[in-house]
Amino acid sequence: MPPEALRAKLLAWYDGEARDLAWRVGPVDGRAGARADPYRVWLSEVMLQQTTVPHATPYFLKFTARWPTVSDLAAEADGEVMAAWAGLGYYARARNLMACARAVASEHGGVFPDTEEALRALPGLGPYTAAAVAAIAFDRPTNVVDGNVERVISRLFAVETPLPDAKPELKRLAESLVRDERPGDWAQALMDLGATICKPKSPLCDRCPLSADCAALATGAPETYPRRTAKAVRPHRHGMAYVLTKGDQVALVRRPPKGLLGGMLALPTSDWRTAPFTDAEALAGAPAPADWRHVGEVEHGFTHFTLTLKLLRAEGEARDVIWSPRRDLDGLPSVFLKAARAALTNLL
Repeated sequence: MPPEALRAKLLAWYDGEARDLAWRVGPVDGRAGARADPYRVWLSEVMLQQTTVPHATPYFLKFTARWPTVSDLAAEADGEVMAAWAGLGYYARARNLMACARAVASEHGGVFPDTEEALRALPGLGPYTAAAVAAIAFDRPTNVVDGNVERVISRLFAVETPLPDAKPELKRLAESLVRDERPGDWAQALMDLGATICKPKSPLCDRCPLSADCAALATGAPETYPRRTAKAVRPHRHGMAYVLTKGDQVALVRRPPKGLLGGMLALPTSDWRTAPFTDAEALAGAPAPADWRHVGEVEHGFTHFTLTLKLLRAEGEARDVIWSPRRDLDGLPSVFLKAARAALTNLL
């Protein structure tokens, strides 16, 4: 099918089936002249990296209620933003978020630049996000390719090259469909098709507006696209987490600004390494002398490795810690919240 006819089919589908998202201006409103707020588009795109829409939406609503403009966010202390981000994971994104917000506020008067090139120049704002903001907020004809779009394109053209090697080819094929007409709607239509119809497993091909043109469907096995190379087994690491309490208070520390979970409040821990810790090593690494007791362990998966954290708990005093009420622990990153809950429960 000619690209123009394919585009017409998908845009007509989007006009009737577009998702209602907190940060979105719908296709009808868009044609009436409304524009999406670049701040809201940017914030949503950063949150949605490695995160689902249902999980990200409450965070988005909380952020925009507390910091309604990019200048409001830029003026906030890092610790407050990092605490509000807790639970979204991939905390380098939160640090990049602050760097970008402050650049927009200080160098652009609180107004996002309106071209892909200028957006790319902002700190912490990568090629995909720059293209998405340019298209969705400013209606620039950019090539917006996320995981959903990769899946749609790989099936539409039955691309046999496995991911990740297929990425350049998928990006080139996606670019062949970009036009000056409704580029923001086109980008979001592809995203919505991938999210709601062209799903990773059990795609709803009978409801797809492009089914007649889908080369993967013609093979009889559309769910096998995109092709993928076998994933390497993630390495496993071991560590200790120390839950020191003083009445209703729990001792926390601020992790170093760089590295995994950088700048976040956390339980005191050992290093994370390939070999388990002996009892003597575990006690030697404790943040304070106390009657430490083993209270179980927790498992956690990161992108590049899995982790077993053995838990020690004690009542006592310590220097160079931040005392936090138990009721406020929900702001911890998920690995430490999981460990704290397990340790505090297992000893009760």
